[in-house]
Amino acid sequence: MVKYQTIIFHRVQTFSRAQIVQEFRLRCQAHAANDNKGFKQEFEELDLVGKELPITAGDLEANREKNRYPYILPYDHCRVRLSVQNSQPHTDYINANFVPGGGSERDFICTQGPLNNTMADFWRMVWEQNVRIIVMVTALKHKDIVLCDKYWPLQQGTVYHGLIQVTTVIRKQGPDYFVTTINLRQRDCPTDRLITHYYYPAWPDRGIPKDSSSLCAFTEYVRQQMEAIPRLGPAVVHCSAGVGRSGTFVTLLWLMQLCARGIKPDVRAAVEDLRLHRMWMVQNQEQYIFVHQCLLHWLSGGSSARRPQIQGASSNINQHSSSGRGSSGGRRHRHHRQTAPSDQPQTAMQQILNPGNLLRRLLPSSSSFNPGSNAF
Repeated sequence: MVKYQTIIFHRVQTFSRAQIVQEFRLRCQAHAANDNKGFKQEFEELDLVGKELPITAGDLEANREKNRYPYILPYDHCRVRLSVQNSQPHTDYINANFVPGGGSERDFICTQGPLNNTMADFWRMVWEQNVRIIVMVTALKHKDIVLCDKYWPLQQGTVYHGLIQVTTVIRKQGPDYFVTTINLRQRDCPTDRLITHYYYPAWPDRGIPKDSSSLCAFTEYVRQQMEAIPRLGPAVVHCSAGVGRSGTFVTLLWLMQLCARGIKPDVRAAVEDLRLHRMWMVQNQEQYIFVHQCLLHWLSGGSSARRPQIQGASSNINQHSSSGRGSSGGRRHRHHRQTAPSDQPQTAMQQILNPGNLLRRLLPSSSSFNPGSNAF
């Protein structure tokens, strides 16, 4: 078991939006100079993070067919363990890791896109971990290559995966994404659960979306929804491998949460933390730079969340597959110049507790928190 030193700061200095954006813009400009020399150096320094951590469970012969990519395996120390079925060994395995997002070591589960033979395991994980939010940041296909098997009904209807009944109730469409309400029920169990599935298909494999405003609007919408509902369990985030795009999304969402509370973001520290929990999180330099671009765009008053509209549930979302780098799945990205939304007024206790919960090793211990300062 790997041991980490976690420091929770009870006094954290907060800053205004203007202070945060000014400092972050200067940092980005400095890193972008000389052909992105600063970004390249930072990203290279992260190359070996987590590489020594064991991955024995994923490499077992009995589990190899459960991995979409044989070279992307979950770290043993924080892998999601399913309940053992019928006393059968290895039935506890799924290619998924708990990763931090500001509050704990288990804010998110990052996982690969389900395979046909792991769909029942995926839904069992969702049920057992009390997941209520799934974020999917990949198309189902790129040309003829399957990036993620279809594990939920695209139209209204019900399918069964193992003991889990999966019913698509309603689907809404945003400018570049879909939001589907899914009802889950275990067979012979009267209890239902509602899952919200956020599907962003316009993100090419190993690449970045066409523009930052699209991803910022999607991420901000998910962030607002996560803030508005009780966190009963971790949120699941997946792409195809569950490392590049998934890591980029979690990093951006995490740092948005920090900034929304007046706390300066540190992209490098966040990615380093994530890579200690799942390999190759934020897989390439392009994605690493894109996190900075998106965060700067959002901080500068760029795209904010737009509520999705209800669409006919019979319309086919399978057609929105990635067609290469910068693909928008047949739809144009929409640009908005709106101010990033402010947090709702908080009680004094919430103001004191929230920043400390969100920090997790990202600020120096000398910082002090002024509960009367509310930057957003």
